[in-house]
Amino acid sequence: MSHNSFGHLFRVTTFGESHGPALGCVVDGCPPRIPLTEADIQAELDRRRPGQSRFTTQRREPDAVRILSGVFSDERTDGQVTTGTPIALLIDNVDQRSKDYSDIRDSYRPGHADYTYEAKYGIRDYRGGGRSSARETAARVAAGAIARKVLPGIAIRGAVVRIGPHAVDRERWNWEEAGRNPLSCPDPVAAELWAGYLDEIRKAGSSVGAVVEIVAEGVPAGLGAPVYGKLDAEIAAALMSINAVKGVEIGDGFAAAELRGEDNADEMRPGNADAPLFLSNRAGGILGGISTGQTIVARFAVKPTSSILQPRRTVTRGGEAVDIATRGRHDPCVGIRAVPVGEAMLACVLADHYLRHRGQVGGGSQP
Repeated sequence: MSHNSFGHLFRVTTFGESHGPALGCVVDGCPPRIPLTEADIQAELDRRRPGQSRFTTQRREPDAVRILSGVFSDERTDGQVTTGTPIALLIDNVDQRSKDYSDIRDSYRPGHADYTYEAKYGIRDYRGGGRSSARETAARVAAGAIARKVLPGIAIRGAVVRIGPHAVDRERWNWEEAGRNPLSCPDPVAAELWAGYLDEIRKAGSSVGAVVEIVAEGVPAGLGAPVYGKLDAEIAAALMSINAVKGVEIGDGFAAAELRGEDNADEMRPGNADAPLFLSNRAGGILGGISTGQTIVARFAVKPTSSILQPRRTVTRGGEAVDIATRGRHDPCVGIRAVPVGEAMLACVLADHYLRHRGQVGGGSQP
C-alpha cells in the first residue's frame, strides 16, 4: 500500500520526483463555490521558490502552477470557483541537472534516504533523491494555498526562530520583519547575525539546521477528534512528514517537562460570549486534542542539509567503503524554505478538521 495521501475530508495526494518532468497534487474534498485562481496558489509557491537569495539552493525553478481540474467559471459565477470535484495541480520541473548526481549513483549519501529507499523498493532515483527530495514540498504548498481558502477567519504564518546555535530574542519579535528579510527571521538583530553565519557555513561547503515556528490565529474552539484524531497529534504527524524534520512540539513542548503543575496549567477567568479568558497559552491552543480557541503554536526542528561538499564516509551498493562529497545546488539551511511548507501542512490539517467538525456536529454549533 502506498502512502502518498493525507487527510480525511480534505484529502491531498502528491506526486512527482525532483528530476522528473513535473510534480503536483490532487486535492479532494474542497467545498464548492470557493473563489480560486492560479494566482492564489502562485503567491504561496513564490514564497517557497528556490534561488531567491544566496541562502538557498540556486536551482532556478519558476514553480509556475497550472490548475487542471476542479474549477469553473461563467457569467453566473462572478469569477473562477471550485466545483467540489478533485482539484489537480501541476508544476513543471525546468532546471534539473541530473548529471550532478552521476558520481553517487552507486553510493549511499549519509543522512539521506538513499539506503532506506533501496532497502524497501530495491530501486532508487539517485537524481536529487527522487521522491525523498524536498522538491516534493512544492506540491504541499500548492495544496495549502487551497486549504487556506477553506478556513474562514483563520490566519496562518511562520518564522525561523533558530539557526544552528543562534536563536531569536522574543523581546524583539516583529512579524513584519520576518517578511522583509530572506531568512524569515522576526528578529532584525538575529537576522544580521544569521546572514554572516550562513555565509561561513556555505563557503565551508557545509550546512546547518533550524527551528521553525508556525502559528494559527483565529482558530475556533472545538476542532479535533478524541481520542485517535487529536488535533495536536495530526498536526505533529503532518509537520513530521516534511522532508528533513526530526522533531515537533506543540506549545511549550519539551520545555513543559521542566515545569511544576501550577506553572504549566493555563489558568482561566470569565471571558466574553461564554468563552473563558485564558491567562497563558503553554498548551499551544490545544487541550485533550481539541482546539481551545487560542492561537495554535507549533515548532519543528529541521536537520542540516545532508548534501554537502564536505567528504563523508559511506558505502556503495556492493558494500565497499568509500568517501563521498555531494555536488549540485543545495540549501545551506533548508529550514529557511521550510516556513511556507510548515504553514501549508498546518492549513491542510485545520481545513480537514474544520470540515470533519462541521460534518459531525452540523452548522448550528461552533466552529
